[in-house]
Amino acid sequence: MKNFLKAAATAAVVFSVLFTSVAHAADKSYTLRLAETWGPNFPIFGDATKNMAEMAEKMSNGRLKIRIDSANRHKAPFGVFDMVKAGQYDMGHSASYYWKGKVPNTLYFTSMPFGMNAQEQWAWFYHGGGMELMQEVYEPHNMLSFPGGNTGNQMGGWFRKEIKTLEDLDGLKMRIPGFAGEVFAEVGVNPTNIPPGELYTALERNTIDAVEWVGPALDLRLGFQQIADYYYTGWHEPATELQFLINKDVWEDLPADLQEVLRVSMRTASYDMLTQSVHANAQAWASIRDEYPNVKVKTFPDDIFKAMVAANEKVLEAYSRDNEQGQRIIKSQQAYLDKTRAYIDISERAYLNTMAELEE
Repeated sequence: MKNFLKAAATAAVVFSVLFTSVAHAADKSYTLRLAETWGPNFPIFGDATKNMAEMAEKMSNGRLKIRIDSANRHKAPFGVFDMVKAGQYDMGHSASYYWKGKVPNTLYFTSMPFGMNAQEQWAWFYHGGGMELMQEVYEPHNMLSFPGGNTGNQMGGWFRKEIKTLEDLDGLKMRIPGFAGEVFAEVGVNPTNIPPGELYTALERNTIDAVEWVGPALDLRLGFQQIADYYYTGWHEPATELQFLINKDVWEDLPADLQEVLRVSMRTASYDMLTQSVHANAQAWASIRDEYPNVKVKTFPDDIFKAMVAANEKVLEAYSRDNEQGQRIIKSQQAYLDKTRAYIDISERAYLNTMAELEE
């Protein structure tokens, strides 16, 4: 009997310790530091991080807090990848194609010329194997990457002169960075990258002949419509997806319920950014259209598009040459695009075409 009582007392102590540990873990709070590429209060992009942090704190009942450092604080807008990888920051908000110089296969997870639109891209991420491929790329760098908000289809840029032929692009100086700049270079454009704060002056002073930024909501703020008359439709970033990065060790240290809170907060904030982008672009375009009748919306002629498609294939081949992982990502995206676009042709496209015909 004495041994039984002793064993029971020991079990009670063990249970008490375990219960206290579990309760303590449930009460433990976490504060994560996030570095974003954008400056303070950057519209739409910066709203996504603030919305995510607010949702995470509310859904966790205050157990998960996220402190956001904008680029003016950490001083390294294009250093987010390295800072999160090293654990200097727990999380980041940026765009995957910024890291193509470090890890070329990160390029494909933001947007690709002539590629998927936003709904197709999200379907690929969440149902077509895109998340698994993205994690395969980021795994060796001790990070997880999640979709971080979409701008929708970006506009093709502001031009001071109308582009009628391929010859009009020969030697044209244009601010258009990244993969799209490489594609444009193949058809004669002289691409350059200029900080946002200098773009208006560069266009005004003829340092550049054309500029690509994002779309009406963000372009209107920089005033390009006051200088350039021709606003071209997009081709290069049909669904620009930002990203949330998180250090893998930090992620694994979070309890399972807070991992889910963070996952849902990121996913919801990403979707909200797309709806905000659609709304803000519609409002901004109405302002440009009404207040700047000089602005003419144009689409590049077919021969230019054909040349750019060929150039895009050439640049893609160069990136994926001797790159088995890159080839698998490209193949996955192209196969998924073929599948989803076949349906969109008989649904969204058919509806829009019908409505356009009725309005004529």
